[in-house]
Amino acid sequence: MIDGGHRSRTPRVELYWLPNHLGHPRMGVIVPRHGGTVVARNRLRRRLRELLRRRVLRRAGAADLVARARASAYRATFAELATDLLQWPPA
Repeated sequence: MIDGGHRSRTPRVELYWLPNHLGHPRMGVIVPRHGGTVVARNRLRRRLRELLRRRVLRRAGAADLVARARASAYRATFAELATDLLQWPPA
């Protein structure tokens, strides 16, 4: 996906997307350790998944979308993550 798709970066999240032929969007969430605890990693994963599901997938159309958390995402509030994800798709 990274080679043939598109990428958008924000201070806290990297988004990769590629059109698919399924007719509906799919998503994946990657949360690297970055020195965080298991609890922090799971909290961040849940937040990203919820934001993607409620706010981004509705605009995605038929695309495969992968969100990868950056180290600064661990310190971000829910609102900051939402602001980053609402910047997709880039103009």
